[in-house]
Amino acid sequence: MARWCALQGWPVHPLASGRKTPAGNCDACRKHHHPAADCPCLPAGRPCHGFHAATTDPARIDAWWSATPSWGVGVACGGADLIVIDVDAHSAQVPDRNRLLPGIPIHEAVNLQGLASGFDTLALLAALRRRPNPAEDESTLRVRTPSGGLHIWYRNPHPATRFRCSTGSSSKVALAWQVDVRADGGYIVAPTTRTAKGAYLREGPARLPAPLPEWLGEELVRTGHMLQQAPVRPRPAVPRSRRSHAAGGWRAVLDPLLSDVAECAATPEGAAFTEKLNKAGYTAGGLAAAGHLDEATARTLLSDAAERARPWQTARNERIIADALTAGAARPFLLQGRS
Repeated sequence: MARWCALQGWPVHPLASGRKTPAGNCDACRKHHHPAADCPCLPAGRPCHGFHAATTDPARIDAWWSATPSWGVGVACGGADLIVIDVDAHSAQVPDRNRLLPGIPIHEAVNLQGLASGFDTLALLAALRRRPNPAEDESTLRVRTPSGGLHIWYRNPHPATRFRCSTGSSSKVALAWQVDVRADGGYIVAPTTRTAKGAYLREGPARLPAPLPEWLGEELVRTGHMLQQAPVRPRPAVPRSRRSHAAGGWRAVLDPLLSDVAECAATPEGAAFTEKLNKAGYTAGGLAAAGHLDEATARTLLSDAAERARPWQTARNERIIADALTAGAARPFLLQGRS
């Protein structure tokens, strides 16, 4: 399994025999307690410091697991561009309804009878967002854990946007109660790994992770999981044929609206992003219909601004832009005044 994971481009590291935790550091590292960045074992190819030692090097992988075949396999999520939704089914007291989904108050009319685990809170989140339940997503790799939980593996479709790990009991960063997130700074147990409690077994037909659904990406941003956004791309040049006095006119109208959209990057939630993008798209559609710029340039400028602000929801951005351009085209925007 270690070699197979590495072939997918996922860095792997050993887990202690019969456990889901990394293999222990060497004696010298245990005694000195130095940071992973200062560890002499890592450049030498020794598996200290857990996922910091993860690699895709076949020779190193063969050496590790040939020496200790009983080791399990951990996958470093950050290096693999993976985001794994870890659904727990622990026996624990259910918290107050307003702590089940951080940031989402649950109305008293919602019947929560029978809610007992992360499976329930994840299903509740999906239902509130009117989206399919990720625990039932057969398009992506899912792994059943020995404790009855479920790991739902997704590929980060926008690797320049990074997400952090969290636990479903966190009061600061959590997707839902008993729903953990494994991403940068963490690892996930690979399927077929066996512990004292049982094996991690693939469930369903999918063998590889699907791209993270856009709505889940939005939820991760809303709940404070985002670490880093995509770098700002340079604004595309306007075709020379359009660089005229008229072009300066449409830029004076459209540029402030594009800036409003791009500046939403500083506020992942509550910035009225959709409304601002719709307004810019509607105006651009009217300008294009009046002949002040071509639609392809308008679409490119809008996509660029939207990508700066919300790089994790490209498909949704394009839908908003397409609808807004169509609506705006019905009312050509003459620079001397609206027709």
